[in-house]
Amino acid sequence: MKTAISIPDDIFASADSLAARLGISRSQLYASAVAEYVAKHRGAKVTERLNTVYATESSQLDPALRRASHRAAKRATW
Repeated sequence: MKTAISIPDDIFASADSLAARLGISRSQLYASAVAEYVAKHRGAKVTERLNTVYATESSQLDPALRRASHRAAKRATW
């Protein structure tokens, strides 16, 4: 899809140089950058949801499970 955006001249120049150095088109550079930004913020939404859950639920292990994990860790070869 074609789109028109406005960006500062210095960012445009840096992006143009980077695209040339990487041997990719400007469009490919911008598409990759936006995809990376979207993925980063998608992960933030997951963190937000987990924080909501753990704000009301305990994240502590059951005491018996904690003891069993501790015993298993002692036997493990690190």
